[in-house]
Order: sequence, then structure tokens, then C-alpha cells
Amino acid sequence: MLAIIDYGAGNIGSVQRACVETGIQSVITPDPADLKKAQRIIFPGVGAAPTAMENLKRTGLGEAIKQAFAAGTPILGICLGAQVVLDRSEEGDTPCLGLIAGTTVRFKLQDKSLKIPHIGWNSVKVLQQHPLLADIDKEDEFYFVHSYYPQPAKLESMFAVSDYGGEFCCAVGNKNYFAVQFHPEKSGRFGLEMLLRFAKWDGSVPAKSGAKGK
Repeated sequence: MLAIIDYGAGNIGSVQRACVETGIQSVITPDPADLKKAQRIIFPGVGAAPTAMENLKRTGLGEAIKQAFAAGTPILGICLGAQVVLDRSEEGDTPCLGLIAGTTVRFKLQDKSLKIPHIGWNSVKVLQQHPLLADIDKEDEFYFVHSYYPQPAKLESMFAVSDYGGEFCCAVGNKNYFAVQFHPEKSGRFGLEMLLRFAKWDGSVPAKSGAKGK
């Protein structure tokens, strides 16, 4: 079973529709018990970190995510699921799940012609090999909608960057948890291919990630 976590953060339906389009069977669930039984978990979401963390604590889903991570269950975080996985978010100075060391930060743009939130299509530069980033080329574009982004404390946790008034981290990972700031479910063929790779991923990563020269 692939479980899509419903914790009131929105964007759940579009993720499941993308799964249906690729032939991936999934269930949307607000039940922490379902995460214990799931073979894979998608942790999506849009919205504010303080509200998200409050809901995760209230429902027990936050603890269930931690337990699934500890058990080695492959987990894909999307957007908010790439932010609240770190130690803290600048949004409301919010303590988060702490599965990846670091802080989620707000864009601080010098170019005043650029708007926040960052909305639109951007290419992604892969820094380290990862099964979910396989075959991504520098011309491939993904869809972003966000004002904050993950800033991991260790370079080994940063797998890809994009550019919006300067490079920012758009993919983070730690063992069986991998997360992207962009929306694969809204990114056309390249995003659907990532979801298909996730449906086959066993949670393992290369013993030593190497820089990818594309």
C-alpha cells in the first residue's frame, strides 16, 4: 500500500490523481495506523509550517512519520513535506520533525523585480546521485510554488538546487526519506516519471553519492 498523508494541508487530491495517471495504486489517509502498514508514504502539502506542525501533532501523524522513517519505509516529501522535515522553519519560528538537520528559510531576494512566492517552472541541477533523480537533465523543468525552501545543515543532505535570484536547495534526503520543494504531480512527464521511480524505490541510496555532471 502507498499511503498519501492527509493532515489538512491541501494538495492531496492532485497527488493521488497523478498516481492514478501513472497506474500507481494509493490511498489517502488521516490515520496514523495506516502509515505503519504502508509500504511507501507520500507526505505532500501546501500552506504554513505552524499550522502543519500543529495538525501533525494533534493527529499523531507527526509521530507516525518518525516511526515510519525509523522503520525504513520509503517516504517522499513534497513542498511542505520538504520543509517541516527539517529541525525548524523560519515561518513562525516553528519546531519541526527533525529528520534532516537544518532550517527552512524564506527567500531573501536582492533582485526586487522577482516576486515572492516563487511561482513557475524552473530547471533543477542535480548535485548528488539518487534513485529518484535518475535521468533528470539540466533542461528538464519542474513546477514550483513557495516562499520558503529547505536549507540542510549538511551538504550530504542536499541533492539538487534550482535558481531564483540565486541558487536554493530544492531536494533533500536522509536515508529512506527524500523530499522535493517542487511539485512532481504538477510537473508533467518529468514529475510523473519521478513518482514512478518512487513507486519502485526500496529506500536505499548509493553508498557514496557523487556529483552528477549534467
